[in-house]
Amino acid sequence: MSFHQFKCLHVYFNGIQSALWLRLLLWIWIGEQVDQVYSSHQNFHPHSIKIPGDITLGGLFPIHSRGPHGVNCGELKKEKGIHRMEAMLYALDQINSDPELLPNITLGARVLDTCSRDTYALEQSLTFVQALIQKDTSDIRCTNGEPPIIRKPERVVAVIGASASSVSIMVANILRLFEIPQVSYASTAPELSDNNRYDFFSRVVPPDSYQAQAMLDIVKALGWNYVSTLASEGNYGESGVEAFMQISREAGGVCIAQSVKIPREPTAGEFDKIIKRLMETSNARGVIIFANEDDIRRVLEAAQRANLTGHFLFVGSDSWGAKSSPITELEDVAEGAVTILPKRASIDGFDQYFTSRCLENNRRNIWFAEFWEDDFRCKLTRPGVKLDPEKKKCTGDERIGQDSSYEQEGKVQFVIDAVYAVAHALHNMHQDLCPGSHGVCSNMDPVEGRLLLDYIRAVNFNGSAGTSVLFNENGDAPGRYDIFQFQMTNHSHPGYHVIGQWTNNLRLNLEEMQWSGGDRSVPESICSFPCKPGERKKMVKGVPCCWHCELCDGYQYQLDEFTCETCPLDKRPAPNRTACRPTPIIKLEWNSLWALVPASIAMLGILTTIAVVITFIRFNDTPIVRASGRELSYVLLTGIFIIYLITFLMIAEPGVVVCALRRLLLGLGMAITYSSMLTKTNRIYRIFEQGKKSVTPPKFISPTSQLLITFILISVQVFGVFVWFAVIPPHTIIDYEELRPPNPDLARGILKCDMSDMSIICCLSYSIVLMVTCTVYAVKSRGVPETFNEAKPIGFTMYTTCIVWLAFVPIFFGTAQSTEKMFIQTATLTISMSLSASVSLGMLYMPKVYVIIFHPEQNVQKRKRSFKVLFAVVVFAQSSHDQRSDHWMSNGCPDVTCTDGHLCSNTVLVMDKLWLAQKSSNKTSHSDQGGLSS
Repeated sequence: MSFHQFKCLHVYFNGIQSALWLRLLLWIWIGEQVDQVYSSHQNFHPHSIKIPGDITLGGLFPIHSRGPHGVNCGELKKEKGIHRMEAMLYALDQINSDPELLPNITLGARVLDTCSRDTYALEQSLTFVQALIQKDTSDIRCTNGEPPIIRKPERVVAVIGASASSVSIMVANILRLFEIPQVSYASTAPELSDNNRYDFFSRVVPPDSYQAQAMLDIVKALGWNYVSTLASEGNYGESGVEAFMQISREAGGVCIAQSVKIPREPTAGEFDKIIKRLMETSNARGVIIFANEDDIRRVLEAAQRANLTGHFLFVGSDSWGAKSSPITELEDVAEGAVTILPKRASIDGFDQYFTSRCLENNRRNIWFAEFWEDDFRCKLTRPGVKLDPEKKKCTGDERIGQDSSYEQEGKVQFVIDAVYAVAHALHNMHQDLCPGSHGVCSNMDPVEGRLLLDYIRAVNFNGSAGTSVLFNENGDAPGRYDIFQFQMTNHSHPGYHVIGQWTNNLRLNLEEMQWSGGDRSVPESICSFPCKPGERKKMVKGVPCCWHCELCDGYQYQLDEFTCETCPLDKRPAPNRTACRPTPIIKLEWNSLWALVPASIAMLGILTTIAVVITFIRFNDTPIVRASGRELSYVLLTGIFIIYLITFLMIAEPGVVVCALRRLLLGLGMAITYSSMLTKTNRIYRIFEQGKKSVTPPKFISPTSQLLITFILISVQVFGVFVWFAVIPPHTIIDYEELRPPNPDLARGILKCDMSDMSIICCLSYSIVLMVTCTVYAVKSRGVPETFNEAKPIGFTMYTTCIVWLAFVPIFFGTAQSTEKMFIQTATLTISMSLSASVSLGMLYMPKVYVIIFHPEQNVQKRKRSFKVLFAVVVFAQSSHDQRSDHWMSNGCPDVTCTDGHLCSNTVLVMDKLWLAQKSSNKTSHSDQGGLSS
């Protein structure tokens, strides 16, 4: 290209920025250089088909695969190359023969081979823009001096293609500069939907954003949430995966374990490394694959070498579709693969057309001979080329579909629709710009690219498969997909089977799916298994689909999938820990062993107490009953009876009345009992202490005084209880904290009175004070003579009672953490009270009852013998006061004592009076014993 040509181009496109224009010039120069290089290889890889016509369409097809490193083109592609290219030729034939569509106008074509390589396709596509470049030939002359006759290249008004998205993107960047509309039949990269960058690009297939949404819906329908992605390097693979990842992030519920890219020029062992990397997250069995068929095949081969047949669950894009070439001899690895393909139909007319092609009637296809050799595995004879003896010679009589296998390639329908879309746009444009004109009028010569683009975007017709062909504002076709699965077993025809459709939403027939080995249960591809009921998810940071399951322990229940909450105090978690249920309410039952034992002891004590009372009433006037102090005895027996009775109140079902009686009687029975005993021991102590000092009797020793003292002591307890009533009225509560062990199944609410452990101790504290005081007096009265044996039984009673209650305290408080605390404490309290009552009853009254019942002869009044009294007086007259006291205490006074040696209440005082009288008589006569006697 000369300097003048550059100058003319600059003038022609002075509206384009200089930097961009320089890039364009560079590409044009490269294109010319490449064209020169490849012109010498026309015999082996001719790179274009020229079909004359009034209006020329361009075509870009991957006739050959990408060559190895350093070589542009590789092996022939029969389906994706030849089938698709022939579909364009077939569509042109149909349009040119249709009298209703573009009448009197013939469509021609310039078809190029992209060799599945974007850079090579860019070089080839420069052919389409050469007609738009005005070349300055003024300085060129022939040998005769005449200006040269330069054949003007045909003007391409629109381009059909390309196939791969990376190729379409590269070509679109050039075609938009020259305002040449482009309609693709297979490019699905979401990037091409950008109407600002690719404004002249349209496609009859839906973009990968729809495909990615469909694939995401498939993954969710299969219950997968953890998958890997695999993409061929380039716009198609990378943009497809990016669309899938973006949609999955926005929708949520699916996480990407690995995102692996296949290099454009993979090195040896590259695919083995890819498989090894995918196995780093082996739980992600699902693999979303946006790759060309060559890369798909090599991935399957690597999985087979790694002995991972059946492990990976592939979900392939439309580049896999329903093709057989990627899985040939790898069917066991590909079994169960789910693939997606824009909704299509087999075009019967094309099948008839293509199967009728032969070497004689298809000379316009410069690659058909190469296809013929590859399809029939034979070799055509060429002048100057020696025939390989190992290959058979092609006869030319072979027939496609008879002597070779044939199945219509999946994108044939879309190639035909793309050609028809341009044809309909030209037809509508011709009707508007050339009304009534036959052929191309001046208004359409040349065809304005931007105006044609508007007509292309406005078409709406029924395509070759009967579905509507139309474009949105970005040039995208609506999303309509068929869902396939490659199946091998349980079918008479192993291969791809339609299992669903996607048109804005998924319809998938899970019952028709089967996996490796014919298994019909959907395999799993999840990071973490669902948590069991009652377990919460603890998310793994940065991976929202991975979590650890943690049990809601203790009294927690599962509020939602991420949260455990503690149940309210009155509830406990259900067995599956998904909700709370009411905690059972219990109380001490009568049939419980904890109730039966105390109740039996108390009942026995009550019966015994009643028997003693009846006995005392029956023998109320006998010496033993009178000598025991009848009034205080009946009060003391009443206290013992109440102590036994409280056991039944402690076992009874709590209620307001029961709780009030518990408060009142719990301490009252003991207060009555120990007030009576304290009064007795105090009286005995005061009598003997007073007798040591004086013959004057101590005060308040009469029965009436003793009763008054006792009732005063009892009233302190009663007053305290009524103050308690006033401050906190008795009521019941349900205690859920007392029986709330670590295992919530054992939790119980306890129906009880509002009496805490400390309130019970406080209620008994006054009685304990009385008990301790009584014990002190019993200790002080331990010197009372043996015949004065009322004091010693009281002493033994108090000692034993103290031991009982000292044992009670550690048991009562030591069981505070026990799950059976209430039962143990109630049983311990009631048994301790019954034992203390039994000790008092047994030591103080059982001996008397025994004598009354079994030895009535001892329960009689004895006659007084005055001479013994006089003798005793004489003896005491000769001794000091202390000696007298010791004598009375050691020898007794049989003539003035009651039956069975029980000292009458005024014995000591009587003795002291007698001694004083004797001392007075001795002043007049020390030897007048007769006077003393009289």
